[in-house]
Amino acid sequence: MLAYIIRRALYVIPVVFGVALITFVLFNVVGWDAASQMLGKHASKEEIVALQKELGLAGPKWLNWQAARQEGWTKLFDSQWFFYCKQIVTFDFGRSFASNQKISTLMLNGMMPSLVLAVPIFVIEIVLSVAIALLAAYYRNTWFDRGIVILFVIGLSVSYLVYILVGQYVLGYRLQLFPIWGFESVRYLILPVAIGVISGLGAEVRFFRTVMLDEMYQDYVRTAFAKGASQRTVLFKHVLKNAMIPVLTNVILTIPFLYTGNLLLETFFGIPGLGYLAVEAINSTDYPVIKATVMIGSILYVFASLATDICYALVDPRIKLR
Repeated sequence: MLAYIIRRALYVIPVVFGVALITFVLFNVVGWDAASQMLGKHASKEEIVALQKELGLAGPKWLNWQAARQEGWTKLFDSQWFFYCKQIVTFDFGRSFASNQKISTLMLNGMMPSLVLAVPIFVIEIVLSVAIALLAAYYRNTWFDRGIVILFVIGLSVSYLVYILVGQYVLGYRLQLFPIWGFESVRYLILPVAIGVISGLGAEVRFFRTVMLDEMYQDYVRTAFAKGASQRTVLFKHVLKNAMIPVLTNVILTIPFLYTGNLLLETFFGIPGLGYLAVEAINSTDYPVIKATVMIGSILYVFASLATDICYALVDPRIKLR
């Protein structure tokens, strides 16, 4: 197991390198001139050059051959690509152009509100969807199962934005049950958490129901019932346990997105999380913040894939990690 974990961890290095390379190409090679875009069309050439130096965009894209020939080979790596690699390794992405605060500080300040919102949605949604999927699989082909499918297909078809607007208007504005803007107490989180859970149940229940049905039709389930095993034993000891691989895949690969927060919920409810920070950065063309958010989110997703492979062996002894 330890050898497999080490080997898989080493595989992460070229993957992260590839992610960094793609991100660099998108933002530095293919993309616009960030300094000119951020300063506006009335900025002077001196201001643009100064900002390019601050953002690490003043030198050559890949290797600085000219500086290396004039000042020594140590200057070969004085380029935009190696400046970006240094930012990734040190997690120091500079300062926000809009607020002039360190991006690392902004992200740390925004991480807690995002997690406070996203973690309850994540946990409640997973527990409810697995429980409903187990019931639907057990009562398969009955009115209960068909009703569950119809209900959640309808829920899946409704836009996320509709849930937010209807929830704010009916429960917040008309009935005055919940506040619809701010981040001052737990009461401000009840409505966005409820909307997040309800809007996500449709896709989760449909996925987990399919997984549970695949297990319910297996021979070992019929054998367990034939031996007199109770419904609870069959569902939780056999079906749920054997369905854990796709469940774990879905759950673990969702975890990195908790970091980025929920863009729409945070924006519409005024929650100062990372999603709200990303939207504000896009609106104000805050290039360094956008770049840092994309890169860190990508790295977390890569490590989540590694965690998924490791968890497979913990829940399924048939998988030999050699």
